[in-house]
Amino acid sequence: MFSKIQWKGRNEFLLAQIQIAVILGIAHIGNNWPKSYPRNDNHDPKMFWVICAIFLVAALATIQHEKKERVALLSRAQTEEWKGWMQLAFILYHYYRVYYVYNEIRVFVSAYVWMTGFGNFLYFDKTRDFTLDRMVSMWLRINYFPLLLSYFLNVPIELYYVVPLHTVGFFVTMATCFIAHTLEKNVGMSYWPSRIVAISISLLVHVVFYETSAVDFLLNFSKEIHLRFQIDKYSAWVGILSGLFWKKFTEYSSAQSESPLAQWGQRLVGSFLIAFWWYGFGFMTDKLQYNPKHPYIFFIPIAGWLMIRNSSRYLTQIHAYALEFFGRITLETYVLQFHVFMCQNVQQIPVVIPGSDAEGSLGLKTANMLLCGTLFVALAWWARKVTVSTQTTVTDLVKEIRKAGTHEHANEEAESFVKSEVEMKHLTKVETNSGGEVV
Repeated sequence: MFSKIQWKGRNEFLLAQIQIAVILGIAHIGNNWPKSYPRNDNHDPKMFWVICAIFLVAALATIQHEKKERVALLSRAQTEEWKGWMQLAFILYHYYRVYYVYNEIRVFVSAYVWMTGFGNFLYFDKTRDFTLDRMVSMWLRINYFPLLLSYFLNVPIELYYVVPLHTVGFFVTMATCFIAHTLEKNVGMSYWPSRIVAISISLLVHVVFYETSAVDFLLNFSKEIHLRFQIDKYSAWVGILSGLFWKKFTEYSSAQSESPLAQWGQRLVGSFLIAFWWYGFGFMTDKLQYNPKHPYIFFIPIAGWLMIRNSSRYLTQIHAYALEFFGRITLETYVLQFHVFMCQNVQQIPVVIPGSDAEGSLGLKTANMLLCGTLFVALAWWARKVTVSTQTTVTDLVKEIRKAGTHEHANEEAESFVKSEVEMKHLTKVETNSGGEVV
C-alpha cells in the first residue's frame, strides 16, 4: 500500500523541518541569553499604555473597508483583528508586569478559547467533516511547534497552557457536533432538537467533570494545568452555544438596521455589559478572589464587546490590517514570547543593547525592547509559515494513505468478486457435464 503513495509535499515538508530546526536554535539562544535582568524589575504601567496607544494609532491608520452585500458578524478579518489586539495586550502585560490588568487578561484568554468552540462549531455544523484529516490538521496546527519548543528547550508544556486548552476545546467541539450529526442522521431528530440535546450532553459532561472531585484528575499533569483548565472550564462550551444561535444574533443585530437609534442602543447595551462586569468583578485586585468567579461571568464583557464592534453594517465591514497581521501569528507569538521577547522561560528581560538593563535609561530600554520585538515578530511569522507547511503536507499525506487504503480495499473486493464468479461458472459447468440439472 505505502509503495503506491505519491506524497507530493515531501520536499516541502523536509524543507519546513530544516527551517523549524533553525527557529528552535534561535529560540534556544534567546532563552539562554547571557545578559538579562528579572522581569519584575521591568514593572512599568506607563510604558504599557504608551505602547498600546501607539498600536491604536497604527490600527486606525491601517483600517481597510471591504463592502459586502450580506452582513457578516465577526468575519474572519475581524476575528484576526480581535485576536491581534488581545495578543498584544497579553504580551505587553507580561513584559511590563502590569499586575492590575490581570482580570482583563483572563477575559482575553477566555475569548481565545471561546473562539475555539465558536469557530469549530460553525465549521463542523456546516461541513460534517469529522475525518481523520481534519483531526490531524488541527492537532498539528495547535500542537506541533509548541511541543517541539517544549522538548528542545526542556520546558514543561504547562508554560504554554493555552495550547492544551485549545486542543481540548477543539476535540470537545468536534465530539459535540458529531453527536448532533448522529442524532440527526441516524436517530431522525430535526436540526434544533439534535443540537440542543448534543450541547446539553456536552454541558452535563462538563459539569460532572469540573464540578466534582473528578477534576482532580488534572493534577496528574500538574497543578498549573489543574488551575488553568478550571478557570476556562466552560469557555469552549459557551463558544459552541454561541455558534448555535449566531444566525439568530445576526438576524436581530442592529447591523441589519440603518437606524442610528438601533445602532446606538446596541452600543449602549454592550457598554453596560462591560461596565457591569467591571464594577461587579473586574475591579477585584486579588486574583485568588476573582479566579473562582471567572468561569461563570467571562462571557459578559465578551458579549458586550461583540455588540459594540458589530453595531453597524460599516463596522462589520472594516478591520485594522496591523492588528489582523498580529492576529494571524497569535500561536507563535504566544509561545515564542517566553524565549525571544523575554528569556529564561519568561522570567527575565534580555539585554541586547549595552546599558539597557534595569538601571538603564528609558530610551535605551525602549530601543532594546524594539530590537527584541522586531526579531520576535519576524521569528513568529516565520514559525507560522513553516508550521502551516508542515500541517498541509502531513494532512495531504494522511489523505493519500487513506485513499490508498480505500483503493486497496476496493481492489481486494473486486478480486474476490471475480474469483467467486469464476468458481461459480466452473461449478455450473461441472454439474451440467455430469448430466444433472443445475440446482
